[in-house]
Amino acid sequence: MDRKVRIAQYGCGKMSVYLMRYVLEKGGELVAAFDMNPAVIGRDIGDIMGTGTVGIKVSDAKDADRILGELKPDACIIATRSTMIDLKNAFATCAQNGVNAISTCEESLYPWNSSYKITKELDELAKANNCTLCGSGYPDMYWGSLITTLAGSIHNLKKIIGSSSYNVEDYGIALAEGHGAGLSIEEFEKQIGNYNGLSYEETEKLIVDGIIEPCYMWNQNGWLCSQLDLHIISQTQECIPITHKDDLKSNTLGMTIKAGNATGMSAVVTTKTEEGITLETRCLGYVYGPEDMDRNEWTLEGEPDTTLVVNRPATVELTCATLTNRIPMLIDAPPGYVTTEKMPVNYYLVKPMHKYVKSK
Repeated sequence: MDRKVRIAQYGCGKMSVYLMRYVLEKGGELVAAFDMNPAVIGRDIGDIMGTGTVGIKVSDAKDADRILGELKPDACIIATRSTMIDLKNAFATCAQNGVNAISTCEESLYPWNSSYKITKELDELAKANNCTLCGSGYPDMYWGSLITTLAGSIHNLKKIIGSSSYNVEDYGIALAEGHGAGLSIEEFEKQIGNYNGLSYEETEKLIVDGIIEPCYMWNQNGWLCSQLDLHIISQTQECIPITHKDDLKSNTLGMTIKAGNATGMSAVVTTKTEEGITLETRCLGYVYGPEDMDRNEWTLEGEPDTTLVVNRPATVELTCATLTNRIPMLIDAPPGYVTTEKMPVNYYLVKPMHKYVKSK
């Protein structure tokens, strides 16, 4: 591409502070921004980033269809909520205007095994308008490409065991509430934990019917199996509350979580495959106490056993950088909803991002 990549930002909350700055510093051009929050609408995006006036003001999300249709940016970054049902309209708005879109939404990384109907509709809409939709972020690399690359050094793989923790305070109220933060144990068991112990078929049906939400590793195991060419025969999930011995203040929730109440949850997904390889992965999302930290640990059992540990990853920044580096691949990908295991492994952009775009 012989010009800057023109990008719109959809969602101007905590993540956008990094996303928009990273786009500019990687040589992209921000041409529009959208949000639903009246306190944000009308603000210059430079004020949100803390970099000084840029000249682009946040528009009301209800005007996104018109503005995207007029501006026709090369890509739109969607950083709003964490499920496909919540993102459907934003993705559809981009697709019907022929705008490539990439989201931080955790489910969007591999929604084919949790929101098939929505994903298929978006896939067809994107194909009809010659654009690409996908999800990316921290899981794309730290739960995905790092693990499948490491598997390439294993002679005989038997089991993948993964664990990743993150502070729900860093990702906004929707994610914190979705993890049960602030609930009593009784409320947690009634609202979230009451679906533990279901079979694969029962869980899958409830997910398809929208009665329960898949935890992040549900989608991640699908991504990993797709990349490793494994065929799933069963998959189950269990959500377990995490507590703290002391009261914890949550700025995101605007409350103090009483000692013994849920600060979040550990969500465990167990996947069995035709090939005999089992995946047992868990994500631990909760309001951190003073002693807690982000930690990413994966063990591949077989010949030989191998463990990868990343302590204190800057999860928010890594999410935003991973997504930003994906943008040239998004633009070059074929039309449709194309998950990232079907794209090249992510790489660092040394040159401005438009130098990596081959298709235009």
